[in-house]
Amino acid sequence: MSTRTQSRQGAQRIREFIVNGAADGTLAPGEKLPTERELAQRFALPRNAVRKTLAQLEAEGSIARHVGRGTFLAAGGANEPEGAPAMHISPAELMEARLRIEPALAELIVTNATAADFERMEMCLDKAERAGTLDEFELWDAALHQAMASASHNRFVIRILDIVTAVRQQSEWGKLKDRIVTPERRLKYQHEHRAVVAALKDRDDARAKDAIIAHLQHARRNLFGY
Repeated sequence: MSTRTQSRQGAQRIREFIVNGAADGTLAPGEKLPTERELAQRFALPRNAVRKTLAQLEAEGSIARHVGRGTFLAAGGANEPEGAPAMHISPAELMEARLRIEPALAELIVTNATAADFERMEMCLDKAERAGTLDEFELWDAALHQAMASASHNRFVIRILDIVTAVRQQSEWGKLKDRIVTPERRLKYQHEHRAVVAALKDRDDARAKDAIIAHLQHARRNLFGY
């Protein structure tokens, strides 16, 4: 088993520990979570892998981290769609669905998003652009898509995009991205993400929809060659 696969599996175990703890009451909203060191020892992961997982959960709004105080379960708890990690959806099936679902988000976001939603999107963009590794870039890429879903302020839509994120974390996706995401393609994705967020902030749903479609079609060509 490769180191990256081990890291992904360990990260999923940390996510399940927090999400399941919130669901069954083992962890209460506002409760302080174990330190990075404790989580690294408990799940046999390097500290940087733990830090990335916590950063993603923070970007999703599931936890809150405060310098000098620690990490806490968010007031609303952590949410994960039931059964999502166990679903097996092929990359081709997921891309087909995303091309139909995600452009439709534009109008909802333009109508419902707040200034705080756009600040969260900008944070994800900045973090992705400063990422030193592909894993870190992918973390903030996923966080951006979830931030966009949250900006719809529609719980049904948010749950659907949670499932999309869970499927994208499957090992089959990881192997594909390892092969095709070059530094040049990553830079192009970053420009495309900026174009999407800029259109949303301008409340231009038609331009945002076109930008989302262009980005997803580009990602599909890189993945499958069509």
